[in-house]
Amino acid sequence: MENNARIAVARCWQFFVLVLPLCAAPHLLDAQAAGTSPAPAPTVPDWAQPGSPTHVQVPPPADFHRPSTNFDTPIGIFQGQSDIGSAVVPGSASYDPATRQYSIRSAGYNIWYSRDEFRFLWRRMSGDVSLATDVTFPDAKGYGDRKVVLVIRQNLEDDSKEAMIGEHGVGMIHLAWRPDKGAFLKDMQYRFGGTLVGVKAKRIGIEKHGDAIAIFVSLQGEPMHQLGPPITLHFDQPFYVGVGFCSHLPATTDTAVLSDVVLEHSAGKVR
Repeated sequence: MENNARIAVARCWQFFVLVLPLCAAPHLLDAQAAGTSPAPAPTVPDWAQPGSPTHVQVPPPADFHRPSTNFDTPIGIFQGQSDIGSAVVPGSASYDPATRQYSIRSAGYNIWYSRDEFRFLWRRMSGDVSLATDVTFPDAKGYGDRKVVLVIRQNLEDDSKEAMIGEHGVGMIHLAWRPDKGAFLKDMQYRFGGTLVGVKAKRIGIEKHGDAIAIFVSLQGEPMHQLGPPITLHFDQPFYVGVGFCSHLPATTDTAVLSDVVLEHSAGKVR
């Protein structure tokens, strides 16, 4: 009897030592089965953290860059897609031909300062361009400065010359442009979310007519109308035109849905 009791105690001890820790941490089993260790949390530099009551986001160091990750796989009307600036968490995108909707999922510290991080669906083009889309954010509680952008870019590098219309989660719309490679963005802001509480644009658009870049908006489904004056910015041909999204959170993804995207190889076709 005494020996049987000792064997039972030993077996119980083996169970607690060998089995329970694995039950408490099942991800260890998965990692061991794959022959890997659990992935560490992405490292995010302090400058990339979003603004808050206790933190001010500042520009990246002048020599900071990440090569973009590019995919030449067509998606809907676009020739390819890229993680511009390769955010520490990869983005993704999908297209539903039945609803004509693009879902773009992306992290990214910002589309601002001297470099960008966002998921970009693009087409190489030349000449005049008209581009428009409806915008929705499925998560109503997402970060307020997340933004959908309609962009004309010289190339796919993180600090490319570009012009864009951006619609933020809080409703602000802006025309922004980087006048040269590596320069700081400039912008004209139109704060619907602040001046017209609860009003967000239903549809946004951008037009390139020669070197003139203008943006367009429809607040509630009325015909698109130009918002503010155009800027002048020259692009060498060909350039990249498309749609993108940035969560404004460097290591956290969010999703935007773009519907009824219209891309025309001509000016005056924003609708």
